[in-house]
Amino acid sequence: MPLQFDEIVAQEKSVTLPHFTSDDAFALGISIRTRLRDVSEQPAVVNITLANNRQELFHATSRPGTVPENDNWVRRKQNTVLRFGFSSWAAHNMFDKGDEVKFKDRFQLGETAGEYAIHGGGVPIRVKGVEGPIAAIVVSGLAQEQDHQIIVECLQDFLTSLEGEQSGV
Repeated sequence: MPLQFDEIVAQEKSVTLPHFTSDDAFALGISIRTRLRDVSEQPAVVNITLANNRQELFHATSRPGTVPENDNWVRRKQNTVLRFGFSSWAAHNMFDKGDEVKFKDRFQLGETAGEYAIHGGGVPIRVKGVEGPIAAIVVSGLAQEQDHQIIVECLQDFLTSLEGEQSGV
């Protein structure tokens, strides 16, 4: 059975990092790009952007063949993550499997609704002791649940490697 909204948000919070720097963004971005190449021949985009000033820290394609529309999806998923503080997949599951009309009405988005996407693939980056997301990771190109899951798995692996460094393992 697919995860529900609360379960997805809890999963996202379980990968809260001890710190996040541009070096971390690069390492995490490379990890996600590599995982994308391992799981699919389909081209995808991975993007990591800071929340406070929208500075792009990482942007790459997994394979040749992405199109400008992938970047449009990146921007829209990123807007969802940074405005609401939870993943675009959680938003998708909050609104009857992606009912965009309900989403638009609930948050009174009016004409700006097109600036947001409630499709999986945008995940907040959280740092221990910091209120709210400090960045957003977005993948665009695979099926939306797969976009989301790849990010979560890579964040879990990244957190495990950071914890191993801190413990001297």
